Amino acid sequence: MSEPEVVEGVVDEALPNTLFRVKIPSEEVILAYLAGKMRLHRIKVLVGDRVVIQLDPYGGRARIIKRL
Repeated sequence: MSEPEVVEGVVDEALPNTLFRVKIPSEEVILAYLAGKMRLHRIKVLVGDRVVIQLDPYGGRARIIKRL
């Protein structure tokens, strides 16, 4: 199994149920959800935060895995 693609982006909009719109360097806006470990440790993500996201290889939602 290949490694998932990881990119850095900026949170553009916060949506309900820990969903976020994240703008990545290629000027694309991606829908991303908060990873389980971030929910478990109650890490807050706000609009304007720089985050690391793991892209879904099938083109679905991405996971926010780290806040920078």
